[in-house]
Amino acid sequence: MASNPLLPLLLLLTLFKFSAQIAPQAADQTLKTFIFRVDRHSKPSIFPTHYHWYASEFADPPQILHVYDTVFHGFSASLTPDQVSAISDHPSVLAVIQDRRRSLHTTRSPQFLGLRNQRGLWSESDYGSDVIVGVFDTGVWPERRSFTDKNLGAIPRRWKGVCETGTKFAKSNCNRKLIGARFFIKGHEAAANAGGPISPINDTVEYRSPRDADGHGTHTASTAIGRYAFEASMSGYAAGIAKGVAPKARLAVYKVCWKDSGCFDSDILAAFDAAVNDGVDVISISIGGGDGVSAPYYLDPIAIGSYGAVSHGVFVSSSAGNDGPNGMSVTNLAPWLTTVGAGTIDRNFPAVVILGNGRRLSGVSLYSGLPLKGKMYPVVYPGKSSMLSASLCMENTLDPRQVRGKIVICDRGSSPRAAKGLVVKKAGGVGMILANGISNGEGLVGDAHILATCAVGADEGDAIKAYVASTKTPMATLDFQGTVIGIKPAPVVASFSGRGPNGLNPEILKPDLIAPGVNILAAWTDSVGPTGLDTDKRKTEFNILSGTSMAAPHVSGAAALLKSAHRDWSPAAIRSAMMTTASVTDNRNQTMTDEATGKPSTPYDLGAGHLNLGRAMDPGLIYDITNDDYVRFLCGVGYGPRVIQVITRVQPKCPVKKPAPENLNYPSIGAVFSRAGKSSKMFIRTVTNVGQPNAVYGSRIEAPKGVTVSVKPSRLVFMRLQLNAKSVAKNKLFNYRNYIKTYEYIHLISGTYIFIRSIVKGFFYFYFITNDLWN
Repeated sequence: MASNPLLPLLLLLTLFKFSAQIAPQAADQTLKTFIFRVDRHSKPSIFPTHYHWYASEFADPPQILHVYDTVFHGFSASLTPDQVSAISDHPSVLAVIQDRRRSLHTTRSPQFLGLRNQRGLWSESDYGSDVIVGVFDTGVWPERRSFTDKNLGAIPRRWKGVCETGTKFAKSNCNRKLIGARFFIKGHEAAANAGGPISPINDTVEYRSPRDADGHGTHTASTAIGRYAFEASMSGYAAGIAKGVAPKARLAVYKVCWKDSGCFDSDILAAFDAAVNDGVDVISISIGGGDGVSAPYYLDPIAIGSYGAVSHGVFVSSSAGNDGPNGMSVTNLAPWLTTVGAGTIDRNFPAVVILGNGRRLSGVSLYSGLPLKGKMYPVVYPGKSSMLSASLCMENTLDPRQVRGKIVICDRGSSPRAAKGLVVKKAGGVGMILANGISNGEGLVGDAHILATCAVGADEGDAIKAYVASTKTPMATLDFQGTVIGIKPAPVVASFSGRGPNGLNPEILKPDLIAPGVNILAAWTDSVGPTGLDTDKRKTEFNILSGTSMAAPHVSGAAALLKSAHRDWSPAAIRSAMMTTASVTDNRNQTMTDEATGKPSTPYDLGAGHLNLGRAMDPGLIYDITNDDYVRFLCGVGYGPRVIQVITRVQPKCPVKKPAPENLNYPSIGAVFSRAGKSSKMFIRTVTNVGQPNAVYGSRIEAPKGVTVSVKPSRLVFMRLQLNAKSVAKNKLFNYRNYIKTYEYIHLISGTYIFIRSIVKGFFYFYFITNDLWN
């Protein structure tokens, strides 16, 4: 065998590095995981791969968790503080990011979005045929009928992914629908090995494989692209024909979240790397910070990974978070992400609290056990003793002597809603009234409770508590009324949905839009019951959940449809088509309301509006954005070339004159003004005609008092463009493109924050919401 002249040098480098690290480890054995962004061009030529370089110069091979080479260049490793400090000083290391735990943002909705069989977007896109959607979540339960490959053609040839095997997951679990599955666990295991709040994987309740032990991933995947050909319900609730938004699209599962343990950035970034290499067209990620703090883009692996995906032509849909209705609670703020809030649909599951005095108060419930049949029971509110933990029905806080045989009022918050019912049941209660507080307002979601339960809004909860406090022997019963369709108003912005303004760059409106996210029926795992509680042994093929986690996959499925119909549309073009055709009115033809307040919603609540797929197929004009546009935006917000390179993988050249970040070619415009004096701003947008040739677009302006708006030019005229035969054959619809710059002048009389929702087919529309940002 020929000798390798590089081997002695590699061994010497490894030994030198190892000996230099032994002393620090002896002083501090605390290991933490960090993600290192490395300038890939700095790799010495003696190393055959970047992994060899990292393993020889930065960390021992057992310490390295992931090597990233597609959406991000670098590696993650579990190291001591001294090791991290030494690596941080290396000239090739551009950034060091500590691994962070993320949380999940946890039928009829396609029909509610305007999709119809055999016509419109479903028909024009062939139901999303051959588009590949990657879902980053808790895995999948592959046996569900939502993932059958019946009547699907061959797997697209461009697919390069794999079907990883593991605990109770074999290659045979993949098919022509579920074409790929991977799992990412190294970041989680490193955190568990380091001690702290993260426990090692419990093999009795979790699977070291793509199989879903939680249910969340199965639910989001089937929402986006579940097949339809069968009737479905959850214990009789929400009965109908099961279907995802893009029922013919293909599914690739990337398990990055683990039961009761969250999701780690190092694993999420590895999933982005794999998904882009595998050949996905769309990524759906219902994961976010959830801690009220948004990291800068260059320190946010979701922002970094999604930029890499978008730069490769992959559309990324993300959830806006569930910390509403507080202002500035929206997460996933990067402008290349499509950030989705949650709204209701026109279906509800009403339940009624009937008090002993005959008063009836409305709520919701998905309880499917034995009904109370009108029998009255005593009502008790543990919170009247001023013990907060008792009012919240926390574990071991209820006295069975006070609760047994009664209906218990529990305040919402601090523990899972269904878990409160379990506490009441253990204490001997026969039912529960789950009452919202001020923060939740009148926003309600249904839960498949294990005992008779009705959830009520804050006003109804206060009324019931007042009745209990003023009555010597308060009594009540609960009446469950099943499923009701045709609810008005709908949609309504969900009270929990993350709200703007954008905490990093208010010039970019977030969320971008809202989609169905309340009481959504979709497939479920066999590992846990519908409440997700360990003690819930019920089995159900479908479950009903609420959250922006449910809204994001609706947009992922919508993107699959649009991508199938318009193969050459960029991720920005797809988002633009959704945003500029979104609805801001409900099914009463009135301004959409905010569930938390009952007042008209604002762009901080719903972004551009509610997804409307009846119109998104043909938006007329779109706002397209290139990678260079995003780089100029990053230059404009003050990032230097080295910092931008952490995100973009190549060192940029920022213009000498600092670009205005508000001039990113976004479908919405946020104008931020100082408080004092008269102000004006000019915004530039470039629109692309993807509608009919020889089109003329005019402007119509709706401005509030005190604001003057002018649009130049006031009319856009597009001429027919010649398309060659190959281009015509490639597209099912003609894509006539023409570019023109539109200068939008906004003159402000008094300090305010203004949102402009631009371009509905045929007209420019300007909607202004004045709101003093600085109070």
